[in-house]
Amino acid sequence: MSARERTTDRPADPAPASPTPRQWLALSVLVLAQLAVWLDNTILNVALKTLADPDEGLGATPNELQWSISSYTLVFAVLLFTGGVLADRYGQRRILLVGLCVFGVCSAWAAWASSPGELILARAVMGVGSALIMPATLSLIAEVFDARHRAKAIAIWSGCSGLAIAAGPLLSGALLEHFWWGSVFLVNVPLVLVSVVGGYLLLPVARSLTRRHFDPVGVLLSTVGVLAVVYGIIEGGHRNAWVAWDVLGLIALGLLLLAAFVVVELRIPHPSFDIRLFRNRRFTGASVAVMLTFFGLTGSQYYATFYLQGPRGQTPFEAGMTLAPVALGVLLGAPVSAVLVKRWGARLVVAGGMLIAAATFFGYVLFDNDTPLPWFWLLLVVQGLGLGASVAPTTEVIIAALPADRTGVGSAVNNSMRQIGGVLGVAVLGTVLVSVYRDEMAPTLSGLPERVVEQAENSPEGARYVADRAGLPHLVQAADDSFLQAMHITTVIGGAMAVAGAVIILITFVGNLSRTPAAEGEEAAPDPADRTAPPAVDAREAR
Repeated sequence: MSARERTTDRPADPAPASPTPRQWLALSVLVLAQLAVWLDNTILNVALKTLADPDEGLGATPNELQWSISSYTLVFAVLLFTGGVLADRYGQRRILLVGLCVFGVCSAWAAWASSPGELILARAVMGVGSALIMPATLSLIAEVFDARHRAKAIAIWSGCSGLAIAAGPLLSGALLEHFWWGSVFLVNVPLVLVSVVGGYLLLPVARSLTRRHFDPVGVLLSTVGVLAVVYGIIEGGHRNAWVAWDVLGLIALGLLLLAAFVVVELRIPHPSFDIRLFRNRRFTGASVAVMLTFFGLTGSQYYATFYLQGPRGQTPFEAGMTLAPVALGVLLGAPVSAVLVKRWGARLVVAGGMLIAAATFFGYVLFDNDTPLPWFWLLLVVQGLGLGASVAPTTEVIIAALPADRTGVGSAVNNSMRQIGGVLGVAVLGTVLVSVYRDEMAPTLSGLPERVVEQAENSPEGARYVADRAGLPHLVQAADDSFLQAMHITTVIGGAMAVAGAVIILITFVGNLSRTPAAEGEEAAPDPADRTAPPAVDAREAR
């Protein structure tokens, strides 16, 4: 082990009354690193319509568009467990820097992809980099800040992640106004370069003294299991063949593999993801609620961009500007949540925030071709308030529910649940959207040539393209009407999921949330080695 990586048992110096300038700079690096990751979760949304265009984009089909989003979030989600283990085993800073390099190189690859398949593959490898980055960022916050300052640091970290999600469509629209679609990925490169330099200079190098074992069987089962379920859902909707053996069979196989994953993780002595953590009801409630909330959020962002650039006829930049007000809500909601939690408790604040978000998902049923845009802006501001007020306290509860040296795993669970929720949101809600749209369009397409039907029945973009070239202008209005009906049905499902998340919070967030599982006599991690506190880092070595 090199001198820069040695740890020491020397007691840490007493923490100052407020964070030092070096701590704030370190937090800035961590925020910038995860800013790139979260931007990539949403920056592609506004570009989807462009990617579907055979002339300006890649001529991607609806299922290819779903996979261009899901390949990234799926790999991100299933490898986050491994990323947390690697961060604990080899050092949070080292894994962060490796992840940033992978993410940056693959961003450039995605920018110059020549086909939808190549873009999907590049996005998948980008997910590997993100899975290494995100657990390390939250673990390093726990290293840099003591308990008195950690909640504020996490609130800033969470608020900036929400801001990145909101800013993605705005930045994407601005880039598409002047450049080709690949520019939405190149924006990651300068962020990565600054984060690598800042991370090397400012972040500590400590790691847990516990040498964690790899769990290749668990990683394989979870990866293939989630992939099979998502692939089956997307293909079932695309082909409109839910009873086909290769659709139901894939979904059933995926569920069986995930069940096997749970059994394996419970029986092996050193799992990559300790299922026994879910014995703590608060940890379980927070994790599941986060998943359901991001199910609705990611799904709504998927169809909102098609709504704005389709029936509303906006350009990518106009759509990005229209989606921007959610950032205002997130900026206000995240810091206010810390004050509200002190007064009302995490239970009421988080549940209330999720119910507010759910109400905005249901609100999409009121939008049509002629709805004044100020109503849409207001809905997004309120949505941001709800999300901002719920994400930061939920993250703090998840981390507080774990022993000190399991922060890498806790971060992996927190972010993995977000990503799994996003993957399922795009897969399920995107599939419902396509299925309802196809059914609504069927009467209009009856009797038309087969080539026209094939292009027009899967998406409004395909209908507009073929309407222009085949001289069938009535298809455009039919496509818009069919899409609106599909959006109204789809958004109800997303809203119901967010309501379920709020109910779970009310049930599981009971009692004094400031106590850790150990203080309550709850078992969060049975492995005695996992209860070892992380070593203090010598300040000279950290520098």
